[in-house]
Amino acid sequence: MVRTFDPKRPVPEHILGRALDAATRAPSAGFSQGWDFVVLTGADDRARFWTAATPAEASVAPDRWLRGVSAAPCLIVCCSDPGRYQRRYAEPDKAPQATSTPVAVGENGDDLAWPIPYWDVDTGMAALLMLLTGVDEGVSGLFFGVPGPSMDRVRSALDIPSDRRLVGVVALGYPLPDTRSPSLRRGRRPVSEVAHSGRFGVPLRAPMVISTSPKATHENNTTIGIPDAAPSK
Repeated sequence: MVRTFDPKRPVPEHILGRALDAATRAPSAGFSQGWDFVVLTGADDRARFWTAATPAEASVAPDRWLRGVSAAPCLIVCCSDPGRYQRRYAEPDKAPQATSTPVAVGENGDDLAWPIPYWDVDTGMAALLMLLTGVDEGVSGLFFGVPGPSMDRVRSALDIPSDRRLVGVVALGYPLPDTRSPSLRRGRRPVSEVAHSGRFGVPLRAPMVISTSPKATHENNTTIGIPDAAPSK
């Protein structure tokens, strides 16, 4: 991921439009499409986001990450909508798959009828499509999260309804030179370690996956399918 952006080079509108259109084509459970995207391209809008998202101590002495990422000319705040999924799965064609009793809520507020929060999963897929589309169009990208203590401030600053979850933020823009992330020293886990054959713990020995992605530099790509890119935070 790119973490240092050129603030003087805005993302062209046609590229932003393509990225958002691609996001709407992400898969979603029941075709619920439970996502909303708050697009911040104006300087005042981005400043309002960063003021709300940044802890007070960090704003006094911003680190290199914050200085570089806050220069991104385009931010897209990705919100998921759990209620849209719950309503969709209460419709006649999906009702047999949903609970027929009032929704139980776990200790951490999770909907126990949905052990995996697919509203967040699907919104993450939409964010990935934005990143990939941006790279295809020649811009760079980053996906990052809003700190937990800052979420309510960001909601208030951007008028985001309280029933939406802030899954993360896509930053798009043109990169400036930067140093490689020290996290890359960890190396990438090979397919032989992460792929299991038939059951967990049995390595997939056959060479099923051969990377054909061109080698790219840290400055102009996202993480997906490119060997030298930095991992997500």
